[in-house]
Amino acid sequence: MTIEIRAEGMHDIVDADATLEKIAGDFLFTEGPIWHPVEKHLTFSDIPGNEQFRLGADGKVSSYRAPSEMGNGNTYDAEGRMLTCQHATSSVTRTEHDGGLTVLATHYNGKALNSPNDVVVRNDGLIYFTDPTYGRMDYFGVERALEMGAQGVYCVTPDGKTVTQLADDFAQPNGLCFSLDHKTLYVNDTEHKHIRKFDIAEDGTATGGEVWVEVTTGEGEGHPDGMKIDSKGNVYCTGPGGVHVITPEGETLGVIRMAEFTANFAWGGADLTDMYFTSSTSLYRIKVKTPGLALF
Repeated sequence: MTIEIRAEGMHDIVDADATLEKIAGDFLFTEGPIWHPVEKHLTFSDIPGNEQFRLGADGKVSSYRAPSEMGNGNTYDAEGRMLTCQHATSSVTRTEHDGGLTVLATHYNGKALNSPNDVVVRNDGLIYFTDPTYGRMDYFGVERALEMGAQGVYCVTPDGKTVTQLADDFAQPNGLCFSLDHKTLYVNDTEHKHIRKFDIAEDGTATGGEVWVEVTTGEGEGHPDGMKIDSKGNVYCTGPGGVHVITPEGETLGVIRMAEFTANFAWGGADLTDMYFTSSTSLYRIKVKTPGLALF
């Protein structure tokens, strides 16, 4: 691993000589890492392995859920309940405190969703998710016909009763995250290799959607996929070579270059300066200087 410096601000993100630590390996394709700030564990998905794993406070990785219905992206709501995008069932689910599963979204206008991919929760509880077609392809999902006719971004109410389409003009929408004030929603498009920016109104609806940043420069394998925001409002997005760090103004500070193709990442640890990376067959960790944000 190396740190690619494109602007001086990258020195405030991570030390140039930060050491990449391999935590675990021998997975098929890892995704969706989330840190539980109370119980101090990291949960992540192995999509083709059809299993979710958990890195405990003791440093050991154990199976959390199998089968996982080929779960991909995960997040927590304000109550600490885990939400998961399931490829095999084309659904967004919530794990209740008693372990039961609540299905929140499966259809829009009577048609089955493609395969929800990643999910975030606004500070008022509204749930936003992307819906590309990857989970209806072999290996990363269950091969089957599409019904929707579009790859969009959606909002669902916490009770699962209302699903609203915010945009339907993506090639393959993937990672998404909110700005610090939750008034801006960033959504990347894997196929078009850029990040778009939406203004989110108080009622949860979206306007705008213009291209904000192109994620195309740099050497190495990678494209826009996982995306999150740190405690200073910087947007992190996977791209060529690793994880690109972008200021709120749209300047790319640099790239945390990874040893393996990396689809996603999350902050953890006592002060949220342990950065975890789900990198294809492995889970890695480095120590950073700018903390992430707790999910609840």
